[in-house]
Amino acid sequence: MKKIIARNIAIVTAIFMITLSIMLITNYFQAKEVSPLQTQVVETLKQLNDQNADNPELQEQIRQLDLMARKAYFVGKDHLMRGVYLLIGMLVVFLVSVRIYFTGYKDIPDKEIDLIDEWAIKSEARKYVSILASGIATVAIAFVVFSMPFMQTSQNNNTEETGQQIAQNTNQETATKTVTPETNTEPEQVSEVTGEIEEATAEDKTPAQPEMKADVEKTESEDTQPTIKEDAEEKVETEVKKDEKSAEIISTHKITSNGFRGNHSNGYSEATNIPVKWDLETGTNIAWKTAIPLPGQSSPVISGNKVFITGANEQSRQLLCYDLITGKQLWSLAAANIAGSPSSVPETTPDTGLASSTVATNGNEVCAIFATGDIICANMQGKLLWSKNLGVPDNHYGYASSLLAYKNQVFIQYDNRNIHKIIALDTKTGNEVWSKDRTDKIAWSSPSMATVNNVPQLILMSDPSITAYNPETGEQIWRVECLTGEVGASACSYNNVVFGASEYAKMVAIDATNGAVLWESLDYLPEASSPVATASNVYLATSYGVVASFDTKTGALKKEHETNAEFYSSPMIVEGKIYLFANDGKAHVFSADDEFKLLDSFETGEKTFATPAFTDGRMVVRTEKSIYCVKENSNE
Repeated sequence: MKKIIARNIAIVTAIFMITLSIMLITNYFQAKEVSPLQTQVVETLKQLNDQNADNPELQEQIRQLDLMARKAYFVGKDHLMRGVYLLIGMLVVFLVSVRIYFTGYKDIPDKEIDLIDEWAIKSEARKYVSILASGIATVAIAFVVFSMPFMQTSQNNNTEETGQQIAQNTNQETATKTVTPETNTEPEQVSEVTGEIEEATAEDKTPAQPEMKADVEKTESEDTQPTIKEDAEEKVETEVKKDEKSAEIISTHKITSNGFRGNHSNGYSEATNIPVKWDLETGTNIAWKTAIPLPGQSSPVISGNKVFITGANEQSRQLLCYDLITGKQLWSLAAANIAGSPSSVPETTPDTGLASSTVATNGNEVCAIFATGDIICANMQGKLLWSKNLGVPDNHYGYASSLLAYKNQVFIQYDNRNIHKIIALDTKTGNEVWSKDRTDKIAWSSPSMATVNNVPQLILMSDPSITAYNPETGEQIWRVECLTGEVGASACSYNNVVFGASEYAKMVAIDATNGAVLWESLDYLPEASSPVATASNVYLATSYGVVASFDTKTGALKKEHETNAEFYSSPMIVEGKIYLFANDGKAHVFSADDEFKLLDSFETGEKTFATPAFTDGRMVVRTEKSIYCVKENSNE
């Protein structure tokens, strides 16, 4: 009876394995033919949405359909892995059943037989049965593994890294070229960095911000001339040739950009004298350009004469510091030997990577976070002050929320599948000042700071809410449930009003004094690019090429530009102009007024996903492969 049961179990599990294997192999070929996120279908829906902009019912159906498609993709991914585990389990059951069934057959029967032949026949049979079952299971598992998105991403990354390495080896001289002014007749003006609060008015100017004083340490640099140096063994960095006739420049720029989208992550800069035209190929208005040693999507940050970015791959995660005047890499700090850090990096998509989060600084300390959950903090000379792991984030795209600095605190929006928190750490020690658990779902947006009746509010966006916290205590001030789906854009604010928008959800204006919803709009919505507002207009850029302005009082669509581009970078308002980069690197400059004119647009030649940083007379741009500085008449 025992053998009969074992035989029947083996037969049933064999049939089950064959059927499941066929299904998994079929899934592999289907996955090859269809993009995981149904790109063509999404593009068709977007076109349909553009053609029916006045049909809110259709727009809502498109949003729900896209959201269901995204959810179905990730549910299907989970089901695939469960299928693999189930197949392995059935294989184990099959082998055990076969083993039980043939137990005892090695005993010599009561008849004359050739023992060697009998043993060989039965052993051969068992071997082929086991090989067949194992082979089917192995092939099925292999097809599943190679059809998974992370394997495709890994292969693409390997191919891209190989191509980059070949290009680097064959074009080392070009990659290390630095463009700097030939002469510099007058030194930069010396001034102290102090971010003072000014009360917001109804005029189109930068809104009031919470007080943050940053005593930025003075740095030294010298006038430089172009120089090219080739070094195949060292990492790519700018080499600066000293001009014997130049005088020493000691400059601390008044205007800083202490985090993602400028101070307090609101999309503004008080910088002046920023060119509206530049050319990387000819060097027109390019102060310098430097190749970066590690990939990353984080935006540049400026404090005094220092520029900060991050870069990361599977081997290294680094905080990098560059000289604002020359572009020379001053130092780098690796996130290494951190307790709790994972032994292998989490899976991320190419659009996100391991270094998407922008750093934050208060002028004395600079903090950086990576998709491993590691956060590090250094002083301005690159000395490590502290480091810790916040828990490895469970995130199917990769962790992307940027840091926000306020006084001696750094805020971390940590909305992942496994951890939902807002955390405030002391920048000097890394000690937790406060943290609050959140009920919101996974998000990729970043915190921002709004000034409401001269009092700061910490603003977070996610699914399903926009929430305001007291930055000193973490106490919730108000919460509005108004969003859905995958929230990647961040909020902005102006004149006591907070504006939040997310693709396939809506744009909402909230009275930050009481949390009341003022209006909602469904016309155009951003995917990753964050909006920026003035007294009369809210501006945003979409992933399908439309850049639009809305009335801040009513939410009515005022004007739109069709650019045939894709925008992940966020618009920045500087001197009454909007600077915006498309993913392909094309720069757009609009007027930040009711007319919302396109002043200029031109190709830069380098893919750009990050948001630029501004200081007086200079704009710093991080591209896919380099970082460069735009400055008026820099090539004269």
